[in-house]
Amino acid sequence: MAKSKVNVAIIGLGFGSEFIPIYQRHPQANMYALCQRSPEKLKQIGDAFKVEKRFTHYEDVLADKDVDFVHINSPIPDHAPMSIAALKAGKHVMCTVPMATSIEDCRQIVELVKKTGLKYMMAETVVFAREYLFVKEMYDKGELGKVQFLQASHQQDMDGWPNYWPGLPPMHYATHCVGPCLALTNGEAEYVSCFGSGTIRKELVAKYNSPFAVETCHIKFRNSDLTARIYRSLFDTARQYRESFDVYGTKQAFEWQLIEGEDPVLHTAKKPEHEIPIRVKVPDYAHRLPEAIRMFTTKGVYDMAENTHLSFTQGGGHGGSHPHLAHEFVTALVEGRDPNPNAVQSANWTCVGICAHQSALKGGEIVRLPEFTLS
Repeated sequence: MAKSKVNVAIIGLGFGSEFIPIYQRHPQANMYALCQRSPEKLKQIGDAFKVEKRFTHYEDVLADKDVDFVHINSPIPDHAPMSIAALKAGKHVMCTVPMATSIEDCRQIVELVKKTGLKYMMAETVVFAREYLFVKEMYDKGELGKVQFLQASHQQDMDGWPNYWPGLPPMHYATHCVGPCLALTNGEAEYVSCFGSGTIRKELVAKYNSPFAVETCHIKFRNSDLTARIYRSLFDTARQYRESFDVYGTKQAFEWQLIEGEDPVLHTAKKPEHEIPIRVKVPDYAHRLPEAIRMFTTKGVYDMAENTHLSFTQGGGHGGSHPHLAHEFVTALVEGRDPNPNAVQSANWTCVGICAHQSALKGGEIVRLPEFTLS
């Protein structure tokens, strides 16, 4: 883009509210507009953050020629339709996870990006969380040695969440696990095999016809000797909230902390057995950000605690990822480059989960990723 600043419209003000002051302080962004279906909530948040341009209808946002990009934080069923409408209207798109819940919707987004030259980024928090950035730094420096295996989990109790959540197949919301496994080595998923385990309550099964309490998937990396294991649960499985990412190399291995508040473990090869594991303090990576938004890696941005989005509270602040997400997309637009992840990567990560659930329904049958998700 030929602009030094880009105008953002935030769509959805639950989780979306967390990003308002980040954009307000980012030197290359203008917090231009808010969109929320509820006029009362729109007024409350618009007044709190002093954002003057406000919309209750998404179509009006897309009709505004001054909007450069939309940051979509709407319910999961709306992600794909809103992204597709925005791209057709000539707007760049950053959308919270997942990209879509069907392969066909992922395909349409990828094709629109190719056709229009617009930018799309799925705002995957884990690949900007400080734990992931720590491992990525080790990988880039060669400190892990040759990577041999990766695994990740996302376990969360979704009882009491909005009505589109009950009974959701665990793998339809798998990008928090898939993203870090594939991103570390810039890998692509070629095919998957997944098993379902256990059963959820009968009343939860009806909406999506998915009985599984837990889904466990193996991902075969394309043009690589690597595989990764990911597992997910959403209902009827006792576990504190956990997003985790483990990587095993020939020199060192990193294992995410088991319980919130603990430190992760670093294993170093060829030491005396009792010296192999040590707890490590993961540093913050705010220094990678413009000074004006560095504070947001360690604190919530919506000061009224009772209104902080539950995913932020349960997820321990998403590892300080929010300002990194905003910074990545804003700078990609200003610099005219693809964001990380771009549309094809986002589709690959999302379709892993969709294909994995298909595999689970077929007793673990291998399911290949669609061609459009491969570079």
